[in-house]
Amino acid sequence: MTHWTAWTHWTHIATIGAVATGTMDLWGYARAPIFGLPRADYRLIGRWFAYLLRGRFVHPAIAASAPLPYEHAIGWMAHYGVGFTFAALMVHVGGATWLATPTVGPALTLGLLTVLAPFLVLQPGMGAGIAGSRTPNPRVVRLQSILTHLVFGFGLYLGAQIAAAVLPVGA
Repeated sequence: MTHWTAWTHWTHIATIGAVATGTMDLWGYARAPIFGLPRADYRLIGRWFAYLLRGRFVHPAIAASAPLPYEHAIGWMAHYGVGFTFAALMVHVGGATWLATPTVGPALTLGLLTVLAPFLVLQPGMGAGIAGSRTPNPRVVRLQSILTHLVFGFGLYLGAQIAAAVLPVGA
């Protein structure tokens, strides 16, 4: 068994976070034509994060707020940064045992729990209301958010499987 180091810890988090967030992105591309829904607009998410850094948390409608420089890049960085943060949480909760032999249950559970972030923070802050309550069809928004975050959870599992196959795990 290999000694657990900070490097192996962070390489697991980076691998799992990149795979999980990338899986979520692939789902976004696939679901758009299947369900007739637009993909996430990371430009608007970047706008929300950029305004957050300027002290403004809530917008009546983020699309109506003035664009800010680099918002598209900020959105993508924030998206992957949040994915890596949730991957770090999965690594912390699962520990070396889960990393050595990943199981899908904990990853799907965490994926489902991550839907609380858009329901309680991002959507209200962007003007969509809690759990998309101010959108034209809140039930569809909620269902798509739940499905997307379950896909993210599956991506956590997939990323952990890849990491277990190629990276050392130790105690």
